[in-house]
Amino acid sequence: MDVRYRLMKPNDVPKCVEGIAAHPVLGPRYGRVIEHFPTAIHSVLGRDSLSSVVFEEFHGAATRFLGVGLAVLASDDFLRELKTTPFFWVGPELVKRITRGDSALLSDAAVRDSNSTVGLNLVVWHNTVHPEDMRRAETVTPMMTAFDVEYRGFRLREVMAQADCLEQLHAMRNAGGLYFNQAENCYGRFPEVSVADFASEPRNSGMSRDVALRHGGSWLGSLFLYALPQFCFNRSEQRLLSSALEGGTDEELSDELGISLFAVKKAWRVIYDRVAACQPELVPTHSQSDEWTQDRGRQKKQRLLSYLRKHPEELRPISRKLLQREAERRRLSPGSKSIFDVGA
Repeated sequence: MDVRYRLMKPNDVPKCVEGIAAHPVLGPRYGRVIEHFPTAIHSVLGRDSLSSVVFEEFHGAATRFLGVGLAVLASDDFLRELKTTPFFWVGPELVKRITRGDSALLSDAAVRDSNSTVGLNLVVWHNTVHPEDMRRAETVTPMMTAFDVEYRGFRLREVMAQADCLEQLHAMRNAGGLYFNQAENCYGRFPEVSVADFASEPRNSGMSRDVALRHGGSWLGSLFLYALPQFCFNRSEQRLLSSALEGGTDEELSDELGISLFAVKKAWRVIYDRVAACQPELVPTHSQSDEWTQDRGRQKKQRLLSYLRKHPEELRPISRKLLQREAERRRLSPGSKSIFDVGA
């Protein structure tokens, strides 16, 4: 038995709808709105503001679809409404707004700009995995890994999730999240709730960057640690590097990205030149030892990919112009750095 995750594809949408409809809490919550879910999700798949991950369980040759994890980078207005009474159900509201052309998701340009300046609001849309499967450690661990892979390295300002079952609320608390108190309009301690309490009112939890600064040491709080990227790769270079992290030859990258093999090799040359200009020791351009003489290209790639695994901020959407302004501001104001801007 092995639970794995992968990026969501368009042909996964029908299974996702089935999972929501069969979910003991989500099904009744959506009602007729579920009919608009396919249109809404298809219209935002592939956007930088949407993370959509499928969880599957493998038993030998058999595969079981467990569910989908969806999260969005949302506008300030949407987050403000989400924290203002009366609270609303996140999932159905997102579907309604996307369907009528009033999406709460940031545009690709807004993601780049916010990630280079003030930071981003991360809102969990849903985790459609059934509560029974949420009770198993072999399911929860890949979920946390997927969330970490998708969002570590972003300049996050606030993270908020709306628990769809008791198991999700416990998972958020165990990760270091705090409960958003409706009466006091702030993050605090989790109340005592039962399984029956999830149909009556929304249960919001999460953390802001300011709160994380005061409550350090948790897994969720660590997501707010941020370092300025050094290389400022463009989006096509980031996509190639992200695919390369999953393995595969240049020929396989060419097929996956839909570009020519010549374009792949040219992109690597540009990437190496950019990295060498900032950190020449990372991708040496001449033979320094027998090891590099034997297979310099392969070693360069391995060293760069190893670096990127430790520095996910290099693969997040950014605006070079705004980052340059930010770097200049920090150079002139050295006292502005905090533990949430490590390496900046």
